[in-house]
Amino acid sequence: MKKIIAILTVGLSMTACVSEDINSDPNSAYSAVPGSLVNYAQKELSDYVNTPNVNENNFRLTMQYWQETIYVNESNYDFTNRNVSNQIYRDNYSNVLNNLGKAKGIINTYVPSVVEAPDWELNKKNQLAIIDIMQVYTYQLLVDTFGNVPYTQGADLDKYPLPAYDDAATIYVDLIKRINADIANLDTHAAGFDSFDEGEKVYHGDIPSWIIFANSLKLKLGIGIADSNPALAQSTALSAIAAGVMTSPEENAQFNYLPDSPNFNPLYENLSTRNDFIGGKTLVDNMNTNADPRISKYYKLAADGSGVYKGQVIGLPGSYRVFSRIANYAYDPETPGVLLNYTEVAFYIAEANARWNTAAAATAYGTAVTASIVEWGGTATEAATYLAAHPYNAANWKKSIGEQAWVAMYNQALTSWNFWRRLDFPVLLAPASAISNAGGKVPVRMAYPVLEQQVNNTNWKAASDAIGGDLLTTKLFWDKF
Repeated sequence: MKKIIAILTVGLSMTACVSEDINSDPNSAYSAVPGSLVNYAQKELSDYVNTPNVNENNFRLTMQYWQETIYVNESNYDFTNRNVSNQIYRDNYSNVLNNLGKAKGIINTYVPSVVEAPDWELNKKNQLAIIDIMQVYTYQLLVDTFGNVPYTQGADLDKYPLPAYDDAATIYVDLIKRINADIANLDTHAAGFDSFDEGEKVYHGDIPSWIIFANSLKLKLGIGIADSNPALAQSTALSAIAAGVMTSPEENAQFNYLPDSPNFNPLYENLSTRNDFIGGKTLVDNMNTNADPRISKYYKLAADGSGVYKGQVIGLPGSYRVFSRIANYAYDPETPGVLLNYTEVAFYIAEANARWNTAAAATAYGTAVTASIVEWGGTATEAATYLAAHPYNAANWKKSIGEQAWVAMYNQALTSWNFWRRLDFPVLLAPASAISNAGGKVPVRMAYPVLEQQVNNTNWKAASDAIGGDLLTTKLFWDKF
C-alpha cells in the first residue's frame, strides 16, 4: 500500500493545476489504474472521517469529547475562520468522489485481455459495485453534514464544474436504491482481479465482506430516516438485518494505516508533535460518575498528579499539564481508521428493535453496550457490571440508546453527531462563549463552504433557500424532533 500511495502522490503533485472551483481536484492523475484511484480515495475518505485536524473535522469538539488547549475557535463553533466547510467539500468531492468516478469510467471502458475476458463481466460488476458502495457512503456523509448537496452532478466535476444541488430527502431515497443494486451486483463467484484487489485496501476485494458492509451501510441509511420516512426506514433497516450485517469486529470496515509517513493514522499525525487537545469535561465527568471501564482507554490521568481524570469546560482553553490528555490509541500511527464497525451496527440494531420490535430491544441494547466495552479492551464481566447500573429503559429508549451511543462513538464523532441529532440525547449545552451564529445551541449542521457562495453562488443560493437558511441551527430533513 505504501508504495502505491507514494507513487500516486508523486503523480498527483506533478499534475497539479490551478482552479478556483472548490469541487474540482487540482491533484488528480487520472491515468492511474482503477486500483490506485480506489486506494487513494479510500485513504482520503478514512483520513477525513478520522482526522482531528481543526481545518477539516471538528466533530470530536462538537460532541464534547475533546477540548482545545489554546486556540478555542472551533470549540466555540467558529468554523468559518479556517474555512472548514471548504475543506470538507475538497476532501469528499475532489479527493474521494471525483477519483471514484474516474475509476468507474476507466473500468467501463476497459478492454480485458484474452486471459481476463472469461471472468471480466463478473469482475467488472464487482468492481463497479464496490466503488459505488463507497460513493453511497460518502454522499450520506455529505447529506448528513450539510443537507441539500450536489448529487446528480456531484461526481462528474469535469462535466459539471459548478454542480446544482439536489434535495437531501430525494438523495437518501436514491442512495437506498443504489445500495440495493450494489448488493444484487456483488457476485461471490468472480475469480477476482489482482490489480484492483491489491489497490482496494478495506477488504482487499473480498466480496463476502463487501456484501456484509453494504448491508450494514443499508441499515445505517434506513435508521437515518427513521423519523422522516418511517415506512421506507423500517423496510430498509429490517431487510438489511435479515440479509446479514456485521456480527463481530472482524467484519469492521476500516483502513489499516502503516507506521510511516504519509500512511500513518491522522490522529497520530496531529497529536504526536503537538499538544492541542485535552479531554472535554462533558464526557470525562460522565465517565467518572458512571465508573465507566473505558475511561483509561479514552483519556490519560490528569497531568497535574492528582490521580484522577479531569476534563476542561467546553469552550475554554486549558493546559495539557493540568487536564487529561487523549489516551494512547491516538498516539499509535497504526490505529485503524474506522469507517463503520460492529459496535456502530449493534447500536443501529438496538435502535431498530426499539422502534419496530420492542420485545428484543433490551437484549440488543445490552449487546451494543457490551460490544463497545469489549472493543476498547474491557471484559464481558465489566460490561455486565456497567449494564446492571445502566439498564435499558423502554419508556425512554431514546435516552438509553442515545446516551450510550454517545459514549460508545467516542472515536467516531461524525456518527455520534448523527445519533445525537436523531435521538436528542444526551443533552449537550453550547458553551456561553460560543459564537452568536450558533444561536446558543450546539450546531445541527455545517454551513456551506464560503467558496461555494463565491464561485457557485446561484446554486448555493437555491440550496440555502430550499433548506430554510444556510445556518448552523437549520435542522436537516430527517432531524424532526
